[in-house]
Amino acid sequence: MKQSKVAVAAALACAACIPAVGHAQSSVTLYGIIDGGITYVNNTGGSHVFKFDDGVAYGNRFGLKGTEDLGGGLKAVFALESGFRLGTGQLNFGGAEFGRQAYVGLQNNWGTLSFGNQLDITNELVSIYNISAWGSGYAIHQGDFDRFNGDRLPNSVKFLSNDLNGFKFGAMYSFGNVAGNFHRNSAWSAGASFTKGDFSIGAAYTRLNNPNGIYAFDPYAMIGTHTFLGQQTVTVDPATGQRTDLFANTPMDVDSQGTFGVGASYTIGKLTLDANYSYTTIKGFGQSSHMQVYEGGGLYQFTPALSFIAGYQHTRFEGHHWNQGTAGLHYLLSKRTDVYISGDYLRASNGVDAVIGYSFTPSTTQTQADVRIGMRHSF
Repeated sequence: MKQSKVAVAAALACAACIPAVGHAQSSVTLYGIIDGGITYVNNTGGSHVFKFDDGVAYGNRFGLKGTEDLGGGLKAVFALESGFRLGTGQLNFGGAEFGRQAYVGLQNNWGTLSFGNQLDITNELVSIYNISAWGSGYAIHQGDFDRFNGDRLPNSVKFLSNDLNGFKFGAMYSFGNVAGNFHRNSAWSAGASFTKGDFSIGAAYTRLNNPNGIYAFDPYAMIGTHTFLGQQTVTVDPATGQRTDLFANTPMDVDSQGTFGVGASYTIGKLTLDANYSYTTIKGFGQSSHMQVYEGGGLYQFTPALSFIAGYQHTRFEGHHWNQGTAGLHYLLSKRTDVYISGDYLRASNGVDAVIGYSFTPSTTQTQADVRIGMRHSF
């Protein structure tokens, strides 16, 4: 499975990184990924749109990472990674210069202990099974409530083991840094995975207390429901149908968000089958709501350069449901460059304005669809 997906990603996860400075004891590597293309959406806020979009198949990034050999099998490691919009040159992640990653740590034969703004354990061990998102970058789970999209925890201490005979595990804690309240804005994440031959499985739990910043809740924009935890999220003008998102400028104050996720894959020749499940609990306003996501799909490697990916998601939350299908065709022009075409179709239950992933303005109906043509390059 990993070999197939790396082929689809054109070795984008730094396989094509170029050492900028290096010798036997230490090294510094400059790397990046650039993704851009054209997207059509059939209904976004009541109108269709053709638009330039970027960072879809893989988030645009520019980074530095390095190691220093300290002797005795011990190394110092670091990474500084920015996320940006190709179309405007602006920084992502609320304008943070190194919003994608920023950490320093120590590494030995057992694993890495690191400190900073870092990917959570759900991303490290479970997100790879989100097969739809490999087909189309828009096809994250509804609202990314389960954090399968690849999310970070700031101000964190993290340990991630090396591969130990197929077994891998990790845990981390994110400090809230709120004076007089150790609990507020804190988070933690833990999980494990196992790989043997063509089979792999991973599971993780991540909990956020008082989600804030880029992970704060704007429920209507995220999942298109008109109520959330018993609160109204949007008003609709009866004459025009115009929607007004009540939390667009001031996020909803949620007490906690906790997700258990599990995924597995199995490769049979040129076909890799993936499945995953997540259960997310969100608490606030004296209430508790639960989102469940079931997903399955596969990747077929026609040739070393050409692959087809398809996935299906079913989601349930507060009496609503969503069904989404995704497909993508990817062609490698080289180890560093690929072109692709992808599409998604989402149908939500009555009373929900469909929004694919957390990618567009919600539709004014219970369906939404997109088609995209793009390319990406790594360096």
